[in-house]
Amino acid sequence: MSTPAASGVTRRRADAVRNRQRVLAATKDLFVEGGVAITVDAISQRAGVGAATVVRTFGSKEALIDAAVAELLEPLIQRGRHALLEPNAEQALRGFLVEVIAFQSAHWIMGERLGGMQLPDTTAQRAALNKVGLDLIARARDGGAIRTDIDAAVVTVLISEVTYAIARSESASRALSEAYVSVIMDGLRPQQGRPDPAHSGKTTDAA
Repeated sequence: MSTPAASGVTRRRADAVRNRQRVLAATKDLFVEGGVAITVDAISQRAGVGAATVVRTFGSKEALIDAAVAELLEPLIQRGRHALLEPNAEQALRGFLVEVIAFQSAHWIMGERLGGMQLPDTTAQRAALNKVGLDLIARARDGGAIRTDIDAAVVTVLISEVTYAIARSESASRALSEAYVSVIMDGLRPQQGRPDPAHSGKTTDAA
């Protein structure tokens, strides 16, 4: 049978976990909404807890932002890892790119607010996301869905930069994202009659 002291400790731990979840959720909501300064006061008001609780739970605003952004990135990373297991490399890359555009469209303001901050968890998550993207591009390239007469690094920059630009468009939508991905993937498809360094100077066959 638990003692009153033990029950009190259990209750405080449950409250701490609940407060942490509420603060993280509030921070992520503010990032998604945009137009609102990400301050301790704004976070505490959205979470329904005191400003002291926000600071005490995470130690600093930077640590809180780091945890929140890392959580926001996790589902996208997992989506990419699942895509690597899909049998059709081209379709896997197409689907992932659409998801990336949707994420960037919803969170583009986030990147502009993180400059100069020390965010180790976010940095690690960004590296993981970048690796997933590179692996998907390499897989599609090896499978013949992406031309090899353009350097792989150039292909990666091309895809990432244009994807970011489309995500920032005021007209961004699922339909626009899918149309963009179709155009970029079609443009990167091996071309008939074009020398392919990966095949010892042979020309690619017609699709």
